[in-house]
Amino acid sequence: MPSTSPMNNTTQKDNSGTLYIVATPIGNQQDITLRALDVLCSVDFIAAEDTRKTGRFLKSRGIKARFISYHEHNEKRRCPQLLEKLASGLSVAIVSNAGTPSVSDPGFRLVQKAIDQNIRIIPIPGASAAVSALSASGLPSDGFTFIGFLARKRGRRTKQLMRLVDLPWTIIIYESPKRLIGLLDDIYQIMGDRSAVLAREMTKRHEEFLRGRLSELMQVLAERPDIKGECTLIVAGRSAEAAVDTVCLKEELTSRLKQKNMTLSEIVREVVEKTGLPKKQVYSEALNIKKMINHE
Repeated sequence: MPSTSPMNNTTQKDNSGTLYIVATPIGNQQDITLRALDVLCSVDFIAAEDTRKTGRFLKSRGIKARFISYHEHNEKRRCPQLLEKLASGLSVAIVSNAGTPSVSDPGFRLVQKAIDQNIRIIPIPGASAAVSALSASGLPSDGFTFIGFLARKRGRRTKQLMRLVDLPWTIIIYESPKRLIGLLDDIYQIMGDRSAVLAREMTKRHEEFLRGRLSELMQVLAERPDIKGECTLIVAGRSAEAAVDTVCLKEELTSRLKQKNMTLSEIVREVVEKTGLPKKQVYSEALNIKKMINHE
């Protein structure tokens, strides 16, 4: 482990303050822990993603606090200021608009630099959209990969999804409702028609879980005039059967490409029709095999 990342608390400065990572509700305001309220009531400063939103929430709980704005647009500028306060012995709690800070939310940079300066860090656990959605999804939860938000640009997002194709465990993705159908289609084209669960507006009045194949989810959502709320998508990992299909795919493509009596596009089209595998997966595999054959 790097020397800048202490393995324990023995090297921490006795006169420094404490940085608390405080989870807040993802929807239902009752999902705040008693410990979180105690910490937010007692710290010297609260670094909040939205000071007005957090201020209203704490006011409803009878808590007065000193706020510092801390979000993705001012994170670099705020970090030195917060670290200075911590180094002087003051305590700081960081909160995001919803859920656990530094998990697809601001906080990672501050935590990292606090570790470098041997400042004590205490997590105050609570709500998490990823874990909440996974627990109610019905998909395997003994192993999972949390992705958070994928790239907005389709080319980069496609590359990210291609790296996830072979993972055997459940995948958790956050997405904006405006881009949701596009993401579902991308996953369908790259990974095939896998089982998936869409968790929307969790813990709120209009909480909804849609379960089914990716194609079924797209069909349901396409019939709606709009999609609203925070969305967490759970996608099944690659099955053992799919792994066998890929072995057969490679053998099929290798045999056809070596015959050299059809174009690459023709081969891909016929193999997609025969196997039912995603076109992008077949095309990508065909390109790789063709390159290897040309280098033989």
